[in-house]
Amino acid sequence: MAVSDDPSPSEHVSTRLIHTRDRRLLPATVNPPVERGSTLLFKTRAALYGQSTTYGRMGHAVHEELRAALMALEHANTVVLAPNGVSACALAIASQVRAGDHVLISDGLYGPTRRFCERRLAAMGVTAERYAPRIGAGIAAMARSETRLLVMETPSSLTFEVPDLPAMIAVAKDRGIHTVVDNTWAAGMFLKPLDLGADISVQALTKYAIGHADAFGGAVMANDDRVGSRLRACANDWGIALGPEEAYVALRGLRTLPTRLAAHETNGLALARWFAEHPMVDRVLHPGLESHPDHLIWTRDFSGSCGLFGVVLKPVLDDALDQFLEAMNLFGMGFSWGGYESLLIPCNEQLRRLDGDVSETFSGPLLRIHAGLENPSDLIADLSQAMAHLDRT
Repeated sequence: MAVSDDPSPSEHVSTRLIHTRDRRLLPATVNPPVERGSTLLFKTRAALYGQSTTYGRMGHAVHEELRAALMALEHANTVVLAPNGVSACALAIASQVRAGDHVLISDGLYGPTRRFCERRLAAMGVTAERYAPRIGAGIAAMARSETRLLVMETPSSLTFEVPDLPAMIAVAKDRGIHTVVDNTWAAGMFLKPLDLGADISVQALTKYAIGHADAFGGAVMANDDRVGSRLRACANDWGIALGPEEAYVALRGLRTLPTRLAAHETNGLALARWFAEHPMVDRVLHPGLESHPDHLIWTRDFSGSCGLFGVVLKPVLDDALDQFLEAMNLFGMGFSWGGYESLLIPCNEQLRRLDGDVSETFSGPLLRIHAGLENPSDLIADLSQAMAHLDRT
């Protein structure tokens, strides 16, 4: 760990994210240097085989500082870095299971993670079974003797259900089942899964940690030594590592994360409330709104919200929807989120859930909105002029 003095629990998280450098190494640059070396040189045979870091893939100073910052953020004692969010989720899940095991996965899980569980785990002899995101303590009825892992995401990808994490984690602990929580939406700021008893918290650093839509990264956090040991061993066996440039931009992004997230939250809520009043909107899927069915659970477990939420439109013609999407000036139409720019995409094509295409339960098209850092009045003006193209049927 790159911090020479353990920060006191009273220190604010933004302070702990900024001050992770080793004070014993002063004078030094504010940010650690990017070291691109693959080969590390040693003077003696004892040193060659006696160091914890003997090869560049295991990381340099920038990786150590990034891990230290993520430990402070997620209240973890183990952080394993990965090249992207999908690989981080895959590592978190696969490191805890073996052939013959059974895994329970949320039906609202991020699509590529769900695909990994149902396709790659199956090839490894592990069975994955989906459950409804709002099942809560009812997950007990789905647990088998061979169930080894419960995978959750909060809120659900695209549809934004908020699972009852404490209730589900309690059932898992009672059954000896490990738990994984995808914590990307809260960015480690607004939710602390490890404090709620989860064994593993995962983030796609690509989103809010990096925050500028210009690099990829992932992280897996734990505070149980046995779980952490399995994570590190699996990462070493699979050769999972994060490049130094990506580690650098992720660390740099973490320094400003609290300030940026506050702006994303403000803008997201402003847009969500505007959508809620628009006559062409059927409902808004934002857990920070009192109208959301899981608002009380969200209020209990989260300390804030980010800029990502969903909107269900009333029925519209396909041509009108296309005109609306193409009329936007400030909102880009592209995948991923978490950067400074605002994004808006139609999502029905991505929805493949337990009961077939979940879009059948929506009256009209599902949109996913990411509120960037632009002025909210400018964003609303852009949405207003684009929404004029919608023609209700």
